[in-house]
Amino acid sequence: MKRIHLSLLLIILAFTGSHAANFKFAFLTDIHITAGDSLPYNDLARSVAQINATEGVDFAIISGDITNIGDRRSMEVVKSLLDRLTVKYYIVPGNHETKWSESGVTDFARVFGSERFQFEHGGILFLGVNSGPIIRMADGHVAPQDIDWIEATLAQAGKEQPVIFVTHYPLQPGDVDNWYDVTDALRPYNIRLVMGGHYHKYMQLQYDGIPGILCRSNLRAKEAVGGYSLCEVTPDSIIVYEHQIGKSPVRRGAYAMTGKSFPESNTGYPRPDYSVNQAYPQVKEQWLVQSGYEIFSSPACWDKKVYVGDDSGTLTCYSLADGEKLWSFKSAMRIIGTPAADKNTVVFGSADMNIYGIDASNGQLRWKIATDAPVLGAVTIHDGIAYIGGSDHCFRAIDIKSGKEIWCYDRVEGYIETKPLVYNDLVIFGAWDKNLYALDKKTGAEQWRWHEGKPGKFYSAAAVWPVAANGKVFIADPERVLTAIDAQTGETVWRTAESMVRETVGLSEDNERIYSKTMNDSVVCYSAVSSEPQKIWASNVGFGYEHAPSMPVEKEGVVFGSTKNGLMFGLDARTGELLWKHKVGNSLISTLVPLSKNECLFTATGGEIGLLVIDYK
Repeated sequence: MKRIHLSLLLIILAFTGSHAANFKFAFLTDIHITAGDSLPYNDLARSVAQINATEGVDFAIISGDITNIGDRRSMEVVKSLLDRLTVKYYIVPGNHETKWSESGVTDFARVFGSERFQFEHGGILFLGVNSGPIIRMADGHVAPQDIDWIEATLAQAGKEQPVIFVTHYPLQPGDVDNWYDVTDALRPYNIRLVMGGHYHKYMQLQYDGIPGILCRSNLRAKEAVGGYSLCEVTPDSIIVYEHQIGKSPVRRGAYAMTGKSFPESNTGYPRPDYSVNQAYPQVKEQWLVQSGYEIFSSPACWDKKVYVGDDSGTLTCYSLADGEKLWSFKSAMRIIGTPAADKNTVVFGSADMNIYGIDASNGQLRWKIATDAPVLGAVTIHDGIAYIGGSDHCFRAIDIKSGKEIWCYDRVEGYIETKPLVYNDLVIFGAWDKNLYALDKKTGAEQWRWHEGKPGKFYSAAAVWPVAANGKVFIADPERVLTAIDAQTGETVWRTAESMVRETVGLSEDNERIYSKTMNDSVVCYSAVSSEPQKIWASNVGFGYEHAPSMPVEKEGVVFGSTKNGLMFGLDARTGELLWKHKVGNSLISTLVPLSKNECLFTATGGEIGLLVIDYK
């Protein structure tokens, strides 16, 4: 009888998540390969060879930043090396695959099959998700649809099965803007450990009480050899070792696989602070819609309708009056760039390699232009012509009524995400290839290219939306420099790094001032008339560290601005006086669309779309 009871107990344990045998797995992160660069290539090749030679390794997990610039060629190089593994591997992207991605982060799934993974081994459920950010420079963000997937997957697994969760970013404030959505989704279940990378070193952390570890980069850095993490799982623990190439593993952390290792409640852990809204009661959300998908672009507005593209590839039309959904049009892949609408036509590009012209009243397809690569660029419509750039090294001018391509400039060296500027007879835009381009708006003929400063694509003036006045084009680049360029010649008029601005610029309605966000707390105003950098005012808004490419926009004497953590604000355009603040969610708010000084449309990465109303009495 006792033997029967023992056998029954073993069966029950087998089905409640207990694992009878020890096993090992390899954990690699921050590989940072660029096709043609031998050092990171050799580091990964040696790690693969050592994993294959290590007895008892059952599988490998790779937690992102596998490339340096997110290009497909480099990803294919990584895959060719990982395919040498004699064990199965599971992979998620890192910010270098999501921020810098000419494909709009569609090539990762094409190369590796998916942006997330789910599998069970030894009674343990392993889950991994993309933690962004997608294209826009901001904190990481786990998509609403991925949160839904986590919750559904864990609900199906049940509360007894142990879970190991994998992201690239650490799940904490300052790294992932909606960390709390993830930890709250994990908390009701038997989560044992969250694993990641990003910081290139071992760090033992707590994510709202849930244990976490960041692991070393695969790169050798200043050492003679690179390495990875070797994880040993037993029935009661998981031990993480550093395994440098050719050396014995060194223990870096250990975590319990049994018992309750984290608080059941999220009480006492940090959450976004919305008290600023109480301080400015004159600001109200007239309406707010949750799309359920990430939104990477600003809304467009025409004829009392609002148009928004999202991560599902859907362009949705809402009523300006109350946010009611009027219609939607589905493209095949995510929409990155801001659409534009005029003359009853909405134009937008999609990562499905098409540019669309949609009837603005009913959502019916009017025309479609196929391209050779994803189209991530925002749209500018001027005099019935849509200007838009893609990742196929082309910039196009399209008649919005007929969909006829008027001209195509095909000598762009990188991919385009910015909103082009039409100024006098020029169309001006930057690309992720170091260059700012100026083309003849009628013929597409190149008039000049501009580049100054540090070499390398990462310093391109490619995310900023240029502005121009008084014969000068103004940009701010990732080098944290504000620049004025002669619009006719492409020569630099002045550059200043005084205010540490990054990838944001706006123009006053009277063409006399330009505005930019600094990377800490403030907005600055410079003269758009002067032949040298002349600061007019600086305003401390108190938004903290900031690097989101959301442009300041002036409307009726108010400068509207937004940040990476859900904050919107208004400043007096003449003096910089802070007029109001309002916080919606905790994710990036794209460039605002003020309709007047009293009304402003907004979209957020978290999926929010809304209309703010401001009372200045």
